[in-house]
Amino acid sequence: MSNDRLPVTVNILDKEYRISCLPEERESLLQAAAYLDGQMREIRQNGRIIGTERVAVMAALNIANDLLSSQQSKENGSQNISRRIKNLQEKIEIALNTTNQLEL
Repeated sequence: MSNDRLPVTVNILDKEYRISCLPEERESLLQAAAYLDGQMREIRQNGRIIGTERVAVMAALNIANDLLSSQQSKENGSQNISRRIKNLQEKIEIALNTTNQLEL
């Protein structure tokens, strides 16, 4: 892993930004910038928000909301899986106890 940061130029809403990042982070930075650019363009095209700063804040809020919703959904899924595993373990224990009692 290299510690040498390299400058990367990204375009967001027709403005260029130079950002330094590690070589192994370059692709994800470009993807993040493209995603942000798309979100900001969509907000701007809707025409209800004027000004780049306001568009950026709305895009950031939308992205943050999506992230939090995704995390909550993942957490709920994990809890559901844990509950199902516990139920299966209980059923296995009951089946084993029943089998042991029949053998006696």
